[in-house]
Amino acid sequence: MNKIKEENKILIMLAFFSISIGLWGNFRQIWLQDNNFSVTQISNIISIGTLISIIGIALIEKYIKLNKLKNTITIILVIKFVNMLALYYLNGTNQIEMINLTIVIDIIMEYIIITSIYPLITTIVKSNTIYSKRKLTEYLFRDIGILFGGIFIGKSIAGILVNYNICLIISNIFLAISIITIINIKNNNIEEKQKKKDSMFSYILKSKIILLYLLYVLIGTIAMSTALGLKMLMLTNYFAFSDSIATNYLLIVGLIADGIGILVLKYLTPKNDYLTITIKFGIRFVGYIIAFISNNLTITLMAITWSLLISTSYENICDGVYINRVESEHQLSFANIRYIIRFLGEAIGVFFCGIMYKIGLKYIFGLSAIFMIFQIGLSYYLVYLRKEQKV
Repeated sequence: MNKIKEENKILIMLAFFSISIGLWGNFRQIWLQDNNFSVTQISNIISIGTLISIIGIALIEKYIKLNKLKNTITIILVIKFVNMLALYYLNGTNQIEMINLTIVIDIIMEYIIITSIYPLITTIVKSNTIYSKRKLTEYLFRDIGILFGGIFIGKSIAGILVNYNICLIISNIFLAISIITIINIKNNNIEEKQKKKDSMFSYILKSKIILLYLLYVLIGTIAMSTALGLKMLMLTNYFAFSDSIATNYLLIVGLIADGIGILVLKYLTPKNDYLTITIKFGIRFVGYIIAFISNNLTITLMAITWSLLISTSYENICDGVYINRVESEHQLSFANIRYIIRFLGEAIGVFFCGIMYKIGLKYIFGLSAIFMIFQIGLSYYLVYLRKEQKV
């Protein structure tokens, strides 16, 4: 029997972790609502947790060496496991401050782990293929976690009603399996001496295109999170979907979006990048404007659906072409910078989403459309700069 490669063990660990995230993360907002948190409070908690996670990612990038990364991730997984047990017992207790703290810790640990997986893999092997496998594993098994939630939520199994808290504990079981898996991973052959290189910030500042691309990532993430940062709450409260229907809707749309992304990459990427940007963001912008003006639930749901369906398409034009400009020796640091900026945008967007949610559904999409004006402008300008430099 062939021995499982160490990099595949990491992917197996990631698979169980992603199932855990898909199952619990999908219901986390509704779990909080069931514990008498308002939408504004929920958006604030998510924003705070996301912002603090940025600090954690930056500290790990600066102080944790590659030969210590596996042990660091293991400790963080254990902290998340214990923290989720605390959340299970805090359910229904009205201990608001303790729930606040544990949810923030949960988000911090989740984001730090997500950003640390690929650097851990590179301690064993580094290639475009393994990077693609890492992304596919995360997305696929997160969808499997969402699928489990959609199937079992509200059902009675062996006399036990599967509610949000039961989903939390099942999620923790998958998390425990991921901990056991990572403990059995060996990555001892790591060179501690690394080639000296320029500061990542100095490197970024030398490239106008890279700098503007990171600004595009920030504004684009704010726009997306403003519109869809609280999508489960929107679907269950504004559209009156049951938690099961909302989960299945997001799962089906997500899977179709992955399929569209693959088809677009292989067959439909146009040579005209301006057209690509218009298809990806222009139609979404028009949909949001119509949703804002009409204030119609059906039109708004159509705008949400289109936004989700096109989310993974044209990534080669919108992201890949800029990421690939970065020299190999800076790729890992640049990836962490991208995550930090993306999480910052997500924190800001979810905060805005919570404010607009309280005012009215249409204002969520109206504000998102404003950010999209700048996002689309930056996208067009980046294409112009690339063509000018013949990139």
